[in-house]
Amino acid sequence: MEMNKIPNLLTLFRILLIPTLIFSFYLKGELSSYVAVAIFVFASITDFFDGYIARRMSTQSELGRMLDPIADKLLIASTLMMLVHFQKAPVIPSIAILCREILVSGLREHLAEIRILIPVSSLAKIKTAAQMAAIIILLLGEDVFHIPYINIFGQGMLWIAAILTLITGYVYCKEGIKHI
Repeated sequence: MEMNKIPNLLTLFRILLIPTLIFSFYLKGELSSYVAVAIFVFASITDFFDGYIARRMSTQSELGRMLDPIADKLLIASTLMMLVHFQKAPVIPSIAILCREILVSGLREHLAEIRILIPVSSLAKIKTAAQMAAIIILLLGEDVFHIPYINIFGQGMLWIAAILTLITGYVYCKEGIKHI
């Protein structure tokens, strides 16, 4: 296999993991939490490695630039929707995160058409880390951690992630609107 195809294959694999992640929510007991976290963490790790390999080997591609953010958003959106469905995550911050992602994706698509690239900020990377940490805590919850109030902590983390999401979305939109 050609090394330049590995990043795109990892991204496609991340997308293909999503139905399995969704199915894992319907497993019984703690097994559901363990499987969901394992899939979510594994998918998140592939996100790191597809970008790392593409940059390290100078094999970035148009397909990868398009598919990677889509895969990220599908993973986060699917997981948040399932957490809300199973009443493990609050609705408002989840909707805020999803709406921001859709808005920024649309803006990013438009800016790409006119060849404008707005780099990812450090705060956006912190936002992503906060989202992932909150999701992992909510996936495992008190059933697995056996720590009182860990669900409330995870929900608080999701609110923090939502606030960071809105701030980074505002900054991105403010910068993007200059080019419209």
